Amino acid sequence: MTAPLFPIKPLRSDLTDGVLVLEPYRQNGAWVFDDPAVGLKGEPFVAGVTEMIDRLAAEIPDADKGFRLLFSVAPFEGQQASLTWVQADPVEGHWYRADAAGDEGWLCPALFCYFPIAPPRIFVRAERMTEKTA
Repeated sequence: MTAPLFPIKPLRSDLTDGVLVLEPYRQNGAWVFDDPAVGLKGEPFVAGVTEMIDRLAAEIPDADKGFRLLFSVAPFEGQQASLTWVQADPVEGHWYRADAAGDEGWLCPALFCYFPIAPPRIFVRAERMTEKTA
């Protein structure tokens, strides 16, 4: 058996319906985030997700310096968008489609730092750093 390319193990054993938060920022033109709790630093969003984030954060002043990205497997108050699982990728990631816009993006195995399996749907909202979670 071949070792996984991205040996990330889920920290959770269940699909929580709580709202989780990341704080993406731009680094060398890419959206990235840090999460010391799971050992991630400068983890990039790529392959279509960058454009999805551009849309979500378009109205946030100075979003490039950082904003809050709220996400959950359950709908929540103020959500801006929803993503639907499309398919697994041979490189261990998963493809999602933005329900309203119709474009697709790849979420790398860092997804499993937050969920034990690729959730069928993910609901998201971008907000300024000073705003509070729903």
